[in-house]
Amino acid sequence: MRAGVLGANDGIISIAGVVIGVASATTNIWIIFLSGFAAILAGAFSMAGGEYVSVSTPKDTEEAAVSREKLLLDQDRELAKKSLDAAYIQNGECKTSAQLLTNKIFLKNPLKALVEEKYGIEYEEFTNPWHAAISSFVAFFLRSLPPMLSVTIFPSDYRIPATVLIVGVALLLTGYTSARLGKDPTRTAMIRNLAIGLLTMGVTFLLEQLFSI
Repeated sequence: MRAGVLGANDGIISIAGVVIGVASATTNIWIIFLSGFAAILAGAFSMAGGEYVSVSTPKDTEEAAVSREKLLLDQDRELAKKSLDAAYIQNGECKTSAQLLTNKIFLKNPLKALVEEKYGIEYEEFTNPWHAAISSFVAFFLRSLPPMLSVTIFPSDYRIPATVLIVGVALLLTGYTSARLGKDPTRTAMIRNLAIGLLTMGVTFLLEQLFSI
């Protein structure tokens, strides 16, 4: 979900900033289109690569924790038992309850309990960097289409205002969707998303005007 929301937001804002900036400097539709298309490809692959790296790091940490606890079980089962007992106590169990839980767990799946109680990791449910990368890529690409299409379809006199309007609606929808998925207040998320997006586009537009003088 996180990767999708970030990709969608970045796709809307960054591509809108690029095409609005270019459209403010030239009316040549091919220059606007090629600039936007290049930005879409660069942005989508950049987001996907960033998500892959950021998710791979915790995945490696999780796998290392599992390997470490597996080695402990193989080499010193009694020490592993004591460490699980200590983890239960640290997580709020009383000493007697912790010992009972430890003895019970060691008859079933001690590795799962060790990993989950000591590190807070869902055993065998590691985060998948490829899922995050693909989600981010697709979200960026799809959400970059509204500003890209609006700036190329509308006549030159209406390109920028129409794109700003369409992007504003897209930002509100993204804010609403992310809030609903995260069970957060929708109004706050929508206003925040719209404000940040419009600010970003405004800054890009002003910079483009400055350098096109």
